[in-house]
Amino acid sequence: MTTLQTHQAVELWSVTRRYGTGEHSVTALDDVSVKFAPASFTAVMGPSGSGKSTLLHCAAGLDRATGGKVLIDGVDLTPLSEKALTRLRRDRVGFVFQSFNLVAALSAEQNVELPLRLAGRRAAPGQVAAVLAEVGLADRARHRPGELSGGQQQRVAIARALVTGPAVLFADEPTGALDNASSREVLRLLRTAVDRHAQTVVMVTHDPLAAAHADRVLFLADGRIVDELREPRGAEQIAARMAHLETGAEQ
Repeated sequence: MTTLQTHQAVELWSVTRRYGTGEHSVTALDDVSVKFAPASFTAVMGPSGSGKSTLLHCAAGLDRATGGKVLIDGVDLTPLSEKALTRLRRDRVGFVFQSFNLVAALSAEQNVELPLRLAGRRAAPGQVAAVLAEVGLADRARHRPGELSGGQQQRVAIARALVTGPAVLFADEPTGALDNASSREVLRLLRTAVDRHAQTVVMVTHDPLAAAHADRVLFLADGRIVDELREPRGAEQIAARMAHLETGAEQ
């Protein structure tokens, strides 16, 4: 008998994040509530300083919210100790960053296996090879990062993020350092992870072409979610919404 998943992959309830104290404090997130459903792909956009990265960091448990609460896979992060929070991130969260963050001395397959080793787990037979094949790098398993192109390194990073079967994969500008062809391949892999493997992806991006791969686009301004597009009709529609936001921010 299959148990149905009733909770969201990630939930933010009235999340606020302030930095500093007193008159010098800055509110980076201001009473944000949002849910990310299982098997969904959400892009997060907004002008510079709008709170995009802070939203991702709080949602991923990399940064503690000042107020409100964050749940990942139904688990409230608020009462967790740093040790418990680290364990939850390791087991239930995948990360892909603009800078690939691979270990230079390790091969592609060793980089992919690293999260399992850090968790004290052993990869199942063929598990790492299967994930590398999924990202098109079956023949690059023994290559170190320095022997791979930027696009290939990012695909290793995606494989590393997916190998633990996380509840959610957070991607922060994953195509920011890549050429157009490599960017398209990375975005195709993220889309495939959602469609074929029911992965949840939350991606911060400034690029309307990247955001067009998502099911939903959230727009932030001044630490708040101010607009949303569901099933965007293409990069032009997203760019128009962004232009409207940025015009408003300048006034």
